[in-house]
Amino acid sequence: MDTTDQTTHDGVTLACEQVVRRFGGLKALKGIDLGIRQGEIFGLVGPNGSGKTTLVNAVTGFYPPQEGRIVFEGAAINHLKPYQVAARGIARTFQNVALFKGMSVLDNILLGRHIFMRPSALASLFYWWWAQKEEVAHRRQVEEIIDLLQLESVRDEPVDVIPLGMQKRVELARALAAEPRFLILDEPMAGMNQEEKEYMVRFILDAQEALNLTILLIEHHMDVVTAICDRVAVLNNGEKIAEGTARDAIKDPAVVAAYIGKSNDAA
Repeated sequence: MDTTDQTTHDGVTLACEQVVRRFGGLKALKGIDLGIRQGEIFGLVGPNGSGKTTLVNAVTGFYPPQEGRIVFEGAAINHLKPYQVAARGIARTFQNVALFKGMSVLDNILLGRHIFMRPSALASLFYWWWAQKEEVAHRRQVEEIIDLLQLESVRDEPVDVIPLGMQKRVELARALAAEPRFLILDEPMAGMNQEEKEYMVRFILDAQEALNLTILLIEHHMDVVTAICDRVAVLNNGEKIAEGTARDAIKDPAVVAAYIGKSNDAA
């Protein structure tokens, strides 16, 4: 049986197989193996510079691996461009808020529907008969997400003026607007206070249940990781040094040494 059949048979939604990524003489990922199962929240943790975001960028097509394979739902995707990866059903948020300033919350979320939009001169010419129906359908989808993430009170506000915790929620909403089956969250709680973190955890869990998502979560807040992740992998210097349940993984001696040995980097 080939690897593609095996990943499908085992219920693995996303598999990284000996993924290597270099930047010049720096080997940022050193043969990473991961298997993320359908419906789980999988945590990816490690000190700053350990390779977490590089791995996410490899999965999403921004920095394709030079060696190894990335398999999503039984098909290799490591040769695809980012827009092609998104079209397969993978969406992400970013470590730093990447919203469009000067635009409303609603319009930012609508941008998440771009992979479904087919603009054309002909559609514009017959707007009232053709394009308007498509626009209404997109807005209906977005309104459901606004309701799910409780953004009604700020839907028409410019994203510049709402608090950081709310901006992070808008970014999550934009990712959900793409109707992903696999969602990557890159430090969604960064910069939040405890109350905002608790809200975000609730919305992530609500979205997972309502939309049947598989989630890859990069997070420095270990209380969040242990609370919601089914399994965790720990990276250090581009290598996977531990994997298992959250509580077991963070107690691994290699993990303790990685964090204590780099106390300036550890969360």
